[in-house]
Amino acid sequence: MPQDTAAPSAPASDGRPGGESTITVLVALGANLAVAVAKGVAAVITGSASMAAETAHSFADTLNQVFLLIALKGSTRPADRAHPFGYGRVRYFWALLAAGSIFVTGALYSAYEGVHALTSGEHDVESPLINYVVLGVAFVLEGVSLLRGLQQTRGEARQHRLGFRDFLRTSDDPTATTVVFEDSAALIGLVLAAAGNVLHQVTGHAYWDGVASLAIAVLLAAVALRLGLANKRLLTDVQADPRLVRAVLVHLGDEPEVEAVVDLLTLTLGTDSVLVCARLDLDDDLGAADVERATVRIGDGVREAFPDVAEVFLEPVPRHDQGVRERVRSRYGDRLAEYMVHEASGS
Repeated sequence: MPQDTAAPSAPASDGRPGGESTITVLVALGANLAVAVAKGVAAVITGSASMAAETAHSFADTLNQVFLLIALKGSTRPADRAHPFGYGRVRYFWALLAAGSIFVTGALYSAYEGVHALTSGEHDVESPLINYVVLGVAFVLEGVSLLRGLQQTRGEARQHRLGFRDFLRTSDDPTATTVVFEDSAALIGLVLAAAGNVLHQVTGHAYWDGVASLAIAVLLAAVALRLGLANKRLLTDVQADPRLVRAVLVHLGDEPEVEAVVDLLTLTLGTDSVLVCARLDLDDDLGAADVERATVRIGDGVREAFPDVAEVFLEPVPRHDQGVRERVRSRYGDRLAEYMVHEASGS
């Protein structure tokens, strides 16, 4: 991650909840459904194991897009009594299910087709030209979907002042990144299926078709693992972007009433939605009413300065409170002074 303290800004929206992401998912859904049907027809006609594996791959991707659409709709529900911080994490749950469906529907079935092709003896692929036509059309459709996903993801990376790879690794929005990984895997899978068919034709050995299916299974398992781990990270109380944390830390420390920031906790509530909790050592000369006004003003200032911050909770504490300091030290270790305590005076 870059070490600058400039806070990442929220991506531009098209004015609708999840609007740009919804378009990206719908494009991917349409492409995957059309490709899945075409591959399925080709697999039945030709008897190709790698085409059957690719059919499962595309149907898994189609199911994933349905999960992502459910995630986009569910995560925009307003906060209520049962969910006072909103439904932002619903997006991560459905994205995790999408990753699981890649493995169950795609990888396992592709592995089955590969093993079956390797153990069932030699077989001919009927009308192989059909496979190549379908694979070519699929490559174009998947490429269009990938370009759409890349366009959104690169735009969001620029908004967050991150490189493309860093954004894919740290993003709190699983939608566009899932489409990018899925469509990238889809293009690689198409190449593997084509290679299996070509080698089968050239050598006359059907096991190449099975090998291609197993390679597709490994590819899908790797993508499922990558996406699953990313969503697990977001579902397990991950802190906000470290650059945002540092920027909020400096902002709080620069407030005139703040002598020191004793503790700062952040929590990712959803895509572009962060909870901030801070313990502040305020000027000892402030009266009770002054402290109340200061905390309200400081909280409003944080929300205004950082659009991603949805909620702010501030607690006045003395900086030398041993109980607080020990809890902070146990959480952040030796980096306490450098990372968490910001003296307003700069000392």
